[in-house]
Amino acid sequence: MAEDGLGTYRRKRDLRRSGEPSGGEPGDRPRFVVQRHDASSLHYDFRLEVDGVLKSWAVPKGPSLDPRDKRLATPTEDHPLDYADFEGEIPEGYGAGTVSVWDTGTYRNDTERDGEPVPMADALAAGHVKVRLHGTKLHGDFALTRTDFRGKEQWLLVKVDDDGADRRRNPVSTQPESVRSGRTNDELR
Repeated sequence: MAEDGLGTYRRKRDLRRSGEPSGGEPGDRPRFVVQRHDASSLHYDFRLEVDGVLKSWAVPKGPSLDPRDKRLATPTEDHPLDYADFEGEIPEGYGAGTVSVWDTGTYRNDTERDGEPVPMADALAAGHVKVRLHGTKLHGDFALTRTDFRGKEQWLLVKVDDDGADRRRNPVSTQPESVRSGRTNDELR
């Protein structure tokens, strides 16, 4: 199944040239990663481990801890699980630029319908997911909701108003460094 889900990812890249990962094995608890990707424009790639791949969205402004903020999240192709640890520079071609592991950890699927848990794949297909993140910079529940914007599928990433919400703290601007290496994207060049 993971092979089928990664076909688009592999077609868009020359993995021998880029040095990007190509596979990986699922862990005991599903992982999430937010990668700071300084490509043609700076954005954050929000990724959730689901069914042997990283489901991925590009978030131009990065995640917010303020529940009032709705962040646009554009779906991108599935990525291999070992991409969660990838940090470095991607050469010219698809996604050229530096990638740092801005935040990572595990998550719990908190999606429910009528008081019953909904599996991640089903929740994504229905267009609404609620996950509890256990990361270094991000904690608590976040909701991803599919919407149609100008005839194109988009999602909104919103912080749920819980114990991890903080209207004053903005880690996107105050904590640009990688939780993996401690380096910024500029230092990875």
